[in-house]
Amino acid sequence: MSLAVVPCTDRAVWDGHVDRLQGHPQQLWGWGETKAMHGWSVDRVLVADGENVLGCAQLLIRRLPVPFRALVYVPRGPMCTAENATAVLEQLASYASSRHRGVALSIEPDWDAESPYEGAVAAAGFKPSANTVLIPRTLILDLAKTDDELMADMSKSTRANIRKAMRSEVEFRKVQSAAELEQVLGIYHETAARAGFGIHEDQYYRDIFTNLGEGSPIIGAFDGGRLLAFVWLSRSGATAFELYGGVSADGQKQRVNYGVKWAALQAMRADGCGRYDFNGLLNDGISDFKKQFAKHENMLMGTWERPLSPLYPVYAKAMPAARKGLQAARKALPAARRGLQNAVPAARRALPAARQALPAARQALAKVTRR
Repeated sequence: MSLAVVPCTDRAVWDGHVDRLQGHPQQLWGWGETKAMHGWSVDRVLVADGENVLGCAQLLIRRLPVPFRALVYVPRGPMCTAENATAVLEQLASYASSRHRGVALSIEPDWDAESPYEGAVAAAGFKPSANTVLIPRTLILDLAKTDDELMADMSKSTRANIRKAMRSEVEFRKVQSAAELEQVLGIYHETAARAGFGIHEDQYYRDIFTNLGEGSPIIGAFDGGRLLAFVWLSRSGATAFELYGGVSADGQKQRVNYGVKWAALQAMRADGCGRYDFNGLLNDGISDFKKQFAKHENMLMGTWERPLSPLYPVYAKAMPAARKGLQAARKALPAARRGLQNAVPAARRALPAARQALPAARQALAKVTRR
């Protein structure tokens, strides 16, 4: 077997390989396009034996301060069989080192923990890392199950809240326009402030909506034209992956967040997805809400890194502190924006009085100067 790493520059060809290999939506072309607009560069490569493509990976490259050069990161990838995983990863590591001069190749595969993939990853020189971006502890539902089977795994109160929401006059459907997207962003800001988590700038979310297109459906709960709650997903042929979610104060009172989650599950099944990933479980209120929808949890492999530079040990120690600082800054940003938004109207209200007082101040200054 003579393997080569070949760049892929055709969107249709790339997304076709993602679906053929049962890949994750974070490996879709549109997701890479969004990351490329917000601080990363992207390199999509195929690992091939002649005409036979054994695997592929969308590499995200983040430039680092000297002397570290770059981090090469593969979110929920690469894509290949367990049989080919070691060979594919060895090729990717060599390519990341020579082409991008990375300090490390970091992968967070969409592979189960304690599966045959773990041995293959270790054999390729990768080691577990605490520099985690995507949380490996999650909840994945099998959408091949019937509605009754899915509901049987939920708590009694969750089933009751879903049925109540579905009997209401609220309409559950996909978000269809830029104006509706702005309602989504408004509720997301409200939810983030209430729950105390940091978010990106609004343009980041608008770019996801544009770049992924049908690969990024948003299921909304509408009361007439007013949005009450939403679940924002990305989807490949095999997997639906929750990106974001939110509910207004009115939506919370009506418990429509249960109904919109159920509507999202059904919509993704109708779109042909076989699995629905809730995207991470932590020890917080949002995760407690997610866990009401099943009795089990799933554990993926987590983060593994292949050192590519003698400076890797220094990088591995510095990275957690840098990421912690970035997360703290992102969490503080919404409060800073709200403070600025409140300060501007106050300043405008004070401006007429300041203008009115200005002549008297000038006269007083002139008297002082003459003395």
